[in-house]
Amino acid sequence: MKKEPSINQITEGVIWKQLLLFFFPIVMGTFFQQLYNTADTVIVGRFVGKEALASVGGSTAQIVNLIVGFFVGLASGATVIISQFYGAQDKRNVDRSLHTAFAFSIVGSVFITFLGIATAPWLLRIMNTPENLMADSVLYMRIYFAGILFVFIYNVGSSILRAVGDSKRPLYYLIVCCILNIVLDLVLILVFHMGVGGAAIATVVSQAVSALLVTRALMKSNSLLHLELREIRFYKSALLSLIWIGLPTGIQSTMYNASNMFIQASLNTFGTDTMAAWTAFGKIDALYWMVNSAFGIAVTTFVGQNFGAGKYDRMKKCVRIGIGMALVTSLIFTFVFFVGGRPLFHLFTADKAVIDIGMQMLHLIAPSYFLFVFIELLSGALRGTGDVVIPMVMTCGGICLLRVLWIIFIVPLKPGLETIIFSYPVTWFITAVLFIVYYLWKSRKLWKS
Repeated sequence: MKKEPSINQITEGVIWKQLLLFFFPIVMGTFFQQLYNTADTVIVGRFVGKEALASVGGSTAQIVNLIVGFFVGLASGATVIISQFYGAQDKRNVDRSLHTAFAFSIVGSVFITFLGIATAPWLLRIMNTPENLMADSVLYMRIYFAGILFVFIYNVGSSILRAVGDSKRPLYYLIVCCILNIVLDLVLILVFHMGVGGAAIATVVSQAVSALLVTRALMKSNSLLHLELREIRFYKSALLSLIWIGLPTGIQSTMYNASNMFIQASLNTFGTDTMAAWTAFGKIDALYWMVNSAFGIAVTTFVGQNFGAGKYDRMKKCVRIGIGMALVTSLIFTFVFFVGGRPLFHLFTADKAVIDIGMQMLHLIAPSYFLFVFIELLSGALRGTGDVVIPMVMTCGGICLLRVLWIIFIVPLKPGLETIIFSYPVTWFITAVLFIVYYLWKSRKLWKS
């Protein structure tokens, strides 16, 4: 029988040590996830051209993130309830939640495959995608959505493994698939000259391997968490809990990406150079987000399991320690990006105009990274307790709605790239203040009860 000591590590022991032990495999996993995603853009940008770079990033990436983000956010409800039931050692409800999550992934992927393939050209046109990028962008999107089942299965399965304290196996599988993706990119693009289509095929094949590995891991597990293919079905109580917790997260993710699509549409009017710069910036910027997100996942898991075990004081300490670590990390990233940003852009393109625009974006956004620490970690902590509605409202209003209003009303007063980009730090500041106030009120209320 496989030994799985992670539940004791999370609910017992020295918090900062166990938090870091859980965090590092997650951040390494997100690093390889980012490398996995970045391989397409680096290889396409360097060996095909800036038009191809803009095709696999830009509008295409925003649309994919919008649709996939909603479903993954919705399915994340299973992650929260499984972590709570696992902390309480409730095998029956862990089992039902696991199989419901897989059923949800399968049914949802079928729907989104047809939706994504059918609406790809229309979605790209309403985002002002330049005509010279349309053919490659449509091709990439359709191939990606054809394999969306594997994306859903891997994301849901790996999130569930992390929810019960296993952050190592998702990392190992991701490393294997990252290497496979890079090899396939090089072969399909450099040897077979398949361009953007080759990059999309490489991504789908690699995701299929990762989905098979994570499914096998859940089927081989002998702990409270064990997947049986014949038991995959919808359990009403688990489905309702999944939707109750996951729907606000899915809506939050959709609003995030919808506001980013709105900004992308505004940036598209500046031409191919700006689109390519935004695509490359997004990959560099994601280096920070992968670390911040890993802290958020770790805090959500720690809070969820300790909430299920009734250890409320330990929950609060975990949040404080996590925020401290994340703040230090955000300051380090800001410094590194200011000093070494230009060489990072050279990984994606040698075009000086594109790099200059990208550096302008980096200098406007990076100094405010620390603000998002409070949004990511406090929303994760609240989600771990099952509180998802108010965080969704604060995020959708404070970030998404205000960002759209900024583009509509402020940008026309001073048109330009700087005004558009500045919507990010402004909305982060407002939302961070809202989360701090609400979390302090909520934690006092929970402590008294």
